[in-house]
Amino acid sequence: MDWSRFLPRVSEGYRGSRLATYFLVLFAVVSTIRSLIHILAPDGGASSIAGIPVDVEGGANIIAMFAQWGASQMILALLTWLVILRYRFLVPLMLAIVSAEQILRIGVGQLKPVVVAAPPPGEIGSYILLPLSLLALLLSLSRTSGAA
Repeated sequence: MDWSRFLPRVSEGYRGSRLATYFLVLFAVVSTIRSLIHILAPDGGASSIAGIPVDVEGGANIIAMFAQWGASQMILALLTWLVILRYRFLVPLMLAIVSAEQILRIGVGQLKPVVVAAPPPGEIGSYILLPLSLLALLLSLSRTSGAA
């Protein structure tokens, strides 16, 4: 199979801030770990991390939904790694996607909040990640002479 049809070589380089790229690497690491937890943890992280009871009727469905969510998160993590390792010129686009995801997560969380004793880490994380991802996006759009 000719993989270059899926992953063509591109000569255009990234000219934005290295800080934005470092932020994207950190995001990729956290996203990879987060997705693996949702996929591999016995409760998908629903109870042990988010505080959602799964020992109730339909609990297996909650666990399954968390695992499926982990699979979607893994796709985003893999795309992020692809941008970092091969398509660095797409760093601004990836940061725009990360920012949009946080906006949507916060918005959906307002429309359909999770009812638990304490906010899950992902909810708190979105409020932290949104301004950081927007700042990284702005940095990635600035042209620097020493960029990678």
